[in-house]
Amino acid sequence: MPYWFKSRQTPDDIQVQEELKSSCELPRHIGIIMDGNGRWARLKGKSRVEGHVAGVESVRDIVEASRQLGISCLTLFTFSIENWKRPENEISALMRLLIRVLKRETRQLHDNNIRLHVIGEMKMLTDEVRKILMDTMELTKNNSAMTLNIALSYSGKWDLVQACRRIAEHAASGAIDPESIDENMIDAHLSTSIFPDPELLIRTSGEFRISNFMLWQSAYSEIYFTNTYWPDFRRTQLYEALREFQNRERRFGQTSEQVDPKSFKRQA
Repeated sequence: MPYWFKSRQTPDDIQVQEELKSSCELPRHIGIIMDGNGRWARLKGKSRVEGHVAGVESVRDIVEASRQLGISCLTLFTFSIENWKRPENEISALMRLLIRVLKRETRQLHDNNIRLHVIGEMKMLTDEVRKILMDTMELTKNNSAMTLNIALSYSGKWDLVQACRRIAEHAASGAIDPESIDENMIDAHLSTSIFPDPELLIRTSGEFRISNFMLWQSAYSEIYFTNTYWPDFRRTQLYEALREFQNRERRFGQTSEQVDPKSFKRQA
């Protein structure tokens, strides 16, 4: 495994990871709303852009830890459609940061068998950003150890609207019968159709909302809120979230007696 995936994996780290993997089932798909960069920066007397720069190191650490744990898909809510309303200088700085990070980390992603995938309204991005994203996705498209799914210029409402439009087009052309439209068909037209729904949704920074993130897909996600700002959220905090996930009873509308006791671990 290339150097950067071993850089922070201490013996204690390996032990915690093995305990998590052996305790009970880990989520196949984790979604994270990475929030709090600006407030972290303000508390430290820094600019908002410096907060975003600091958040990159958390991305790196969480990607490493997720790959080591065997998580199949990690979706990071990087930039929402609503974020386009932010000051232009902040948006420009974020896009430059994205370009710089992709240029620096693409080879490491590829060497560690990680596929990069992007969901969102990509036509709103600049040509330069779109090109480097497309180039990275092309390079890593056959990688199979984990998918790093970047939600960029994304919103859950946009995702549902674009799915409904595509289904409506099929219905109008006679390709499908409107009576055949069901949950499975909607699933198949969402931007996340190739992934399982996220079993665990994490939001940092102490806010208690999901902010238009994977609204349909998170219907039965376990939601974990933490007061930790994103630049301070590292693998230790991820392990805490996973322990909490493993301690929850996931019933999906059933009773406790109907649920397979092997699929969860009860609170003591």
